[in-house]
Amino acid sequence: MQPTCSSSTNALTSIMDLPDDCLVFIFQCLDSSSDRESFGLTCHRCLCIQNLSRRSLHFPCSFRQLDISSLSHSNNHVNISTYHLHRLLTRFQHLHSLSLSGCTELPDSSLDHLVNYGSKLHTLNMECCVRITDHGLSVVATGCPSLQVISLYRCQISDSGLESLANSCSILKDVNLSYCYFISDHGLRALSQGCRQLQAVKISHCKGVTGIGFKGCSSTLAYVEAESCKLEPEGISGIVSGGGIEYLNISGLILFNGGNGLATIGRGFAFSLKILNLRLCRTVGDESIVAIAEGCPLLEEWNLALCHGVRIVGWSSIGMNCHKLEKLHVNRCRSLCDGGLLALRNGCKQLSVLYMNGCSRITSTAIELFKCYRSDVTIKEEEKMCIGAYVGI
Repeated sequence: MQPTCSSSTNALTSIMDLPDDCLVFIFQCLDSSSDRESFGLTCHRCLCIQNLSRRSLHFPCSFRQLDISSLSHSNNHVNISTYHLHRLLTRFQHLHSLSLSGCTELPDSSLDHLVNYGSKLHTLNMECCVRITDHGLSVVATGCPSLQVISLYRCQISDSGLESLANSCSILKDVNLSYCYFISDHGLRALSQGCRQLQAVKISHCKGVTGIGFKGCSSTLAYVEAESCKLEPEGISGIVSGGGIEYLNISGLILFNGGNGLATIGRGFAFSLKILNLRLCRTVGDESIVAIAEGCPLLEEWNLALCHGVRIVGWSSIGMNCHKLEKLHVNRCRSLCDGGLLALRNGCKQLSVLYMNGCSRITSTAIELFKCYRSDVTIKEEEKMCIGAYVGI
């Protein structure tokens, strides 16, 4: 007997009859995290789809005030954190991004699991993981050869760890080493020579770095933060030696050579420089300012706040040569006088914002004349420590 039309339409079709690739597509179309969590709770198969599709994980640690009563249980806290990390890495085996930021008690041993589950990891954030040492970093290097972005802010690592990273993670592009007190130019040299795709490096407050380790760096290096470092003239030359530098922050630099050691920035290698932060470089002199103004024609924003050594020659050079300058910071510059402000008024035709306050040698008349002749420029009294925009971890 042939089946009737009515009997064939009674056959039920479930979503679970769909192949895995269709379920993955459905999961990826879910917009909210709550919908994705609900999908995973539907059944074991949907949970596996959710696990396989997860690409980013922020470990549930955060910076919070120290609870004295919990100190006696600190060992348990470490074990729990290591256990959780193991379970999560076992569950989510296709992660591209992992953040352990704030896991201050996480030991080196907890990173052993990355050897098995870190091969697809592109981004790793270990900010303030203060118990992570060179051994842990060597494990990361071995297990995560595809790393492109890593933050080791305040980690207890040295040149040995950087060498391991450079040897295994050759496609690194973005590295944050700020407050890593034990690194030196030796480690930076290994990094800059072994990772020829480097685009951004942060070494702020690394007192053992002079900058020489950057010598011969790749032309891809465009962003360097070296706030409050003891850079030498040769080191600054090394930072810009690749020729691709666009953003340079050396604010708070402990200067040398009569304040003119920064002249190397403007001597041919930083032609592409667009943003320069020299805030708190109190003794930087006119020679350096003139060299930078003449040698960096693409400068768009320049922070010279608290640069007391810049005098009329320097301000005049900025006015004459910085044709693309849009933002200039001159807060609390003791040597900026009416003549210097006049030079800025007559030059810098693209200037749109002038950050200025506390310049005791400038008269109110000079300021009013500036406003009258340069109505296209907004004078702001606020003082900014960070300038420019940067996307990273």
